[in-house]
Amino acid sequence: MNLEELRAFLVDANKHTYATGDESLNKKESDRSTTISYIQKNWSFHDNFFGGEPYGGREIVFYKDQPAWIMVYYGSIDSTITPETVYPTLQKALRAMPPESPFRGPQEMNNGEFTYRNSWMGTISKFSGEEIILKDGKEIYKAHYLGGLVDRKK
Repeated sequence: MNLEELRAFLVDANKHTYATGDESLNKKESDRSTTISYIQKNWSFHDNFFGGEPYGGREIVFYKDQPAWIMVYYGSIDSTITPETVYPTLQKALRAMPPESPFRGPQEMNNGEFTYRNSWMGTISKFSGEEIILKDGKEIYKAHYLGGLVDRKK
């Protein structure tokens, strides 16, 4: 598996799944979770999450039907804000995922009265981070995430 191909696939998958805002992509599961999938040649992406508020989930990338990469995440919004107010900014940030560090959005992005910030440590092989959204300087959303390569030793 080539890490540059993985990076490119993550950016592409991100732009074609949750970040689109297209709820027709969502598959409701019997366990009350939601799954969004994306396939491109030898790669497949599987995002499964629970929520509402707060929410949590995991993204898994498979290469040639073998698990290759995972990210788990958990986040919530301030109780005074509605999801419909915050999530368009989050989706815009996710569409702007930096190719060199393809975990969530860019380090910072402004969207009208909202500011998205993302900080992380590590590389595509092993990383962790936190993203927040501010409205007029006040934090109204926060999520934590971590992940990396899986199933590399045989």
